[in-house]
Amino acid sequence: METSKAKSILTTTKNKDLKIAIQGYSGAFHDLAAQYFYQTNHLQVSPADTFEELVEQVENKKVDAGIMAIENTLAGSLLNNYKLLYHSKLQVVGEVYLRIRQNLMVWPGVKIEDLKEVHSHPVAIDQCKRFFKQYPHIRLIKMEDTALSAKQIRENKLLDRGGIASSRAAEIYGLEIIGKSIETNKKNFTRFLILNREEDVQEKPFNKVSIRFTVKHEVGSLHIVLASLAINQANLTKIQSVPIVGKNWEYAIFLDFILKDSSRFDVTIRSLKQFADDLKVLGKYQKGEHHEG
Repeated sequence: METSKAKSILTTTKNKDLKIAIQGYSGAFHDLAAQYFYQTNHLQVSPADTFEELVEQVENKKVDAGIMAIENTLAGSLLNNYKLLYHSKLQVVGEVYLRIRQNLMVWPGVKIEDLKEVHSHPVAIDQCKRFFKQYPHIRLIKMEDTALSAKQIRENKLLDRGGIASSRAAEIYGLEIIGKSIETNKKNFTRFLILNREEDVQEKPFNKVSIRFTVKHEVGSLHIVLASLAINQANLTKIQSVPIVGKNWEYAIFLDFILKDSSRFDVTIRSLKQFADDLKVLGKYQKGEHHEG
């Protein structure tokens, strides 16, 4: 069954699949995050090799919406994705937080002693190095995507290779998980944004807002903007500076805040525009939920 949150974002006919663009292969963490957000049996993912391709799929109506990682508690913010969002014709219509659980998976019946290599994305491998110190016979091989490591095992029936990926990947490719949650840091979360075309966004209840703006190089200019948020009872949840291409040492500010009273949205934005330049609202949506990967 679809969640009320997902229903509020896309209106679909009964039993019609939602087509969602993700970065990576089926079974990637983007896929798992989409499954948690929409919670429907009628979800089809459309893989994209890059985040640029993901945005292009949504803009050109090849899909109903897209889901894009924006920040991680270990790796930090994905600055290029902030730029992509700003320059796109898309709006943020939702978000989801996913705990990143890295799992060691193999062809069913294979034991860890049988493995010669384990393949995965470089970040996933780095997150699991402590686990593999107890298995020095295993070579760790970096590749472009976590889910691809699982896909290749399935397609080639590899009996001496393991992959590190999500539980979703193991489910899709029929692999056996022989090492659950092998990542070193158990507090690894990624925040994903749900993106839709500006013209398709419907006015729905919201409590969170994402904006982008610039400020003058003057004493207290950013402080005044933040004070304006406080006056309007808005709670700052994220602030990120991103270099402006072609303007040395100048930065755009990306900011997320929660409104105690969403009816104050218009007056809050008007207030901010008095002190911030080139302000763009990137999205209005409901604060996301946290899920265990």
